[in-house]
Amino acid sequence: MNAPVADAERAAPELRWLEHAFFLSGIAALTYQVAWERVLFVIFGINTEAVTVVVTAFLLGLGVGSAIGGWVSKRPGCRHLRWFGGAELAIAAFGALSVPFYHAVGRATLGFGPLATAAVTFLLVLLPTVLMGATLPLLVAYAVRASGSVGWSVGTLYHVNTAGSAIAAVLTVTLLLPYLGLQGTVLAAGACNCAAAYMALRRDRRGEDAAPAVAAPATEAA
Repeated sequence: MNAPVADAERAAPELRWLEHAFFLSGIAALTYQVAWERVLFVIFGINTEAVTVVVTAFLLGLGVGSAIGGWVSKRPGCRHLRWFGGAELAIAAFGALSVPFYHAVGRATLGFGPLATAAVTFLLVLLPTVLMGATLPLLVAYAVRASGSVGWSVGTLYHVNTAGSAIAAVLTVTLLLPYLGLQGTVLAAGACNCAAAYMALRRDRRGEDAAPAVAAPATEAA
């Protein structure tokens, strides 16, 4: 067994909390997507163009955020967990205000033409999704530092985040929206963000040097 794989296996129990945090982050992200689509479709109408604009903005935001998160994570002395926790709290804050904010923007843009309406819709979704996209590279950088394995870090985090999103896709339309409504649904998503932020910031307060110190042997082995 090569050194990076062995290091990842030793670090896995210590990084279990990280899987839980990113699982919750995945639940929140998909919950927001479904809820915000409902709000924006009510305000700006539902048709093929509207769906395309919302989905495009969501995916572009995730891509741009991933690039920004990757850049931040490579800065010397970067506190990955602090940045991740801050991003999760910012998403939660935006989410809590998003429904009334979107309705206010809808009222202010009643007279806008199709292109202007599409541009407004695009920008409303882009900002929070940039924050969402930044979370994966930040946590991957932390996990690689702790485990010494890029493959294990990316695979594990992507797996738990996708699993959370898949569960949220079902729960949001079958339980959350019918019983909590739009505002209650985004608040539930925000609670997931806050829980993930709490886990990360609590760990960060111990200092990132308290993470499993297996990255150094892996580097020496390389």
